[in-house]
Amino acid sequence: MSGQRVDVKVVMLGKESVGKTSLVERYVHHRFLHGPCQNTIGAAFVAKTMYVEGRSLTLGIWDTAGSERYEAMSRIYYRGAKAAIVCYDLTDASSFERVKFWVNELQNLEEHCRIYICGTKSDLLENDKSLRQVDFHDVQDFAEEIKAHVCETSSKTGQSVDELFQKVAEDYVNFNCTQSPTEEKGVDLNQNSAMYSCCHH
Repeated sequence: MSGQRVDVKVVMLGKESVGKTSLVERYVHHRFLHGPCQNTIGAAFVAKTMYVEGRSLTLGIWDTAGSERYEAMSRIYYRGAKAAIVCYDLTDASSFERVKFWVNELQNLEEHCRIYICGTKSDLLENDKSLRQVDFHDVQDFAEEIKAHVCETSSKTGQSVDELFQKVAEDYVNFNCTQSPTEEKGVDLNQNSAMYSCCHH
């Protein structure tokens, strides 16, 4: 990480091939890589600085491997995370079942991490609604139970991608405004920080 200051540690979680890397590519580099992506091994890190309510904020985004064989390794990367974007493929019902697994992991091991549930590949539904295998209302009901934010995105078209990461940053800033000014800002990988649940859109 070259010693770069990170204000908000964000971890990307979800089944392999749901499009976590594509989501990060779209947000950070404003591009969509056509063709099959190579599966992430371990995790990849990228940082992006943005401005929220007049202040500079750097998101440190960990894109973790979705393969079940890397689950134990992924736990290393979400330790101390302020936010988790848990992804599922709108055309793959089994990927939403994995969302429930990761949410359970976070609740047990990183309970103060704010959760964002993100449906991916919405562009595939534009011409054929029958491809949808995960009903939005089912996701919304689940999100209400765990007090998570829900969105549906397309890394190909860019739909709702910037808005998702903007929401992560705004929630962090709005919550930090309630914290003591003596509290240290920035990521401490050895400490957890408290959180409040975020709202739905």
